[in-house]
Amino acid sequence: MLLKNKKILVGVCGSIAIYKTLELIRLYIKAGAIVRVIVTDGAKKFINPITFEAISQNKVLCEDSENWDKSQDYNHIDIGKWSDIFVIAPASANTINRLSNGLADNLLLQTALAYPRMKLIAPAANTNMLKNPITQASLKMLKLCNYEIISSVTKELVCKDVGDGAMAEPQDIFDATCKELLKVDYWINRKVVLSGGGTVEKIDDVRYLSNFSSGKMATSLARALYYKGADVCLISTRGHENLPASVHLIKVESSSEMYEYLVDSIRVAKKGVLTKPTLMDSSSPTLILKKPYLFMVAAVSDYVPSFPQEGKLKKEMIGTSWNLELKQNMDILKSLDKEGLISIGFKAEMDEQVASTNATTMLEKKNLDGVCLNIINEENSFGSDNNSIELILKNNSYEFKGSKLDISLDILEKLKAEFNEYE
Repeated sequence: MLLKNKKILVGVCGSIAIYKTLELIRLYIKAGAIVRVIVTDGAKKFINPITFEAISQNKVLCEDSENWDKSQDYNHIDIGKWSDIFVIAPASANTINRLSNGLADNLLLQTALAYPRMKLIAPAANTNMLKNPITQASLKMLKLCNYEIISSVTKELVCKDVGDGAMAEPQDIFDATCKELLKVDYWINRKVVLSGGGTVEKIDDVRYLSNFSSGKMATSLARALYYKGADVCLISTRGHENLPASVHLIKVESSSEMYEYLVDSIRVAKKGVLTKPTLMDSSSPTLILKKPYLFMVAAVSDYVPSFPQEGKLKKEMIGTSWNLELKQNMDILKSLDKEGLISIGFKAEMDEQVASTNATTMLEKKNLDGVCLNIINEENSFGSDNNSIELILKNNSYEFKGSKLDISLDILEKLKAEFNEYE
């Protein structure tokens, strides 16, 4: 229940993209949020308000239903006080331009003008209407006025033109909403580098050595960090689909390639985050130096082929048996420069008798701040969406069980509590 009891107000304008808003509301409801909807008269031409009432399980606010009864809060002032965030999706070019000029001649605009907190806008319009200098100037103005713009996407529009103007996908708007509602000061503007997935070690151009690691835990952790406000870089071999667009994803295959990108990414992370001033802020850019994190979640191959070959090795050349020569791989986590980092390793074990001992040894020998111990069994198999993890720190340990995203969020809360006092 990622958004349990969060109060989300959704404003809907007249646009063919309105059908996506139904899916967006479903995502909010599924995540535990309470949703109310404001529709314009233009929106009613596309979908009957009763459809929004059915999916949100709340009465829709429109020009005809506004009520100033003190026992209710269905008016453009009180409904804004009720909500935690205001999401306008889709936002037509007409609405964008009217918002930027402070107009309030319909209920949605009146609500937005009276709303003091963060507002998200997901534009949807014909490419020429969206790229018109007037609309672009309006979007820039709104960014200065407590609006977050969720970029539209390029595709074939309903008018058959191909260009930028389609509303962002519901999952992208959902992710942006989660970030605004869940971010915390500790993680905001903090650089975090993660590795994920099982490395792929080349035998020849068609064969390789790898393992069963799916990369899902690293992806869940990257998503959780994004929701908390961190500046996230994920270096991964697999399982990284459908990440929020703001997560910097570097796709790799081999352990050597992963190591090179980890070294570069850690070097960049140590430089901190340079925040740019807004157009209305005359101050200089600010360098924020928060201690970065490294999460080494990847399952790196312990051995690699001694002599990887070009092309395809033919079985006629190999013979009836194949003695493939392997050599021990480098220890990436031990080799990385972890000075100035908070470093968390991940340890997968199958033998419960020695699992804790091995994890504690890893903590000490590899100079880590914490180890996440994952015991692989029938309940926690490779590729599953759930997990069971013990976070082992130098002085404490914590156990988590549930979905990989829930566990990731819990781990981040414990790390914040553990390391916040040292900064």
